[in-house]
Amino acid sequence: MKRPRPTAGLRHVALFVERYEEALHFYQNLMGMALEWQPDEDNSYLCSGNDNLALHRYKGEARNPAAQRLDHIGFIIDTLDEVDEWFAFLTAEGVKTLSEPRTHRDGARSFYCLDPDGNTVQIIYHPPISGMIFSRP
Repeated sequence: MKRPRPTAGLRHVALFVERYEEALHFYQNLMGMALEWQPDEDNSYLCSGNDNLALHRYKGEARNPAAQRLDHIGFIIDTLDEVDEWFAFLTAEGVKTLSEPRTHRDGARSFYCLDPDGNTVQIIYHPPISGMIFSRP
């Protein structure tokens, strides 16, 4: 199967945070990111133009301070249909997928898969930042 055209870049990061309110204050008020969407009291999506940061309230057991806080990384796709092309391509290449492509309430469309080391990777069409033209290798 032929690989789809290159992604539009790695411009989406999602973090599990224990100090959710403090983290939201840091990114929104100190770093100047705009609150794009807050679907509930445990999740916020911030943007500073050509990127997206998702903050998710961590509710599990106390974690070792040295433990990884990354939930997943996201590769931006320029069009809605390309999400499904990437799903078909990666599935055909034997990549373990965690979900089928789905459209979210905010108009985004994505699916999740694992990199070879077990890190979660999201392939996402995200309307506020998809389709922005940046130079590609």
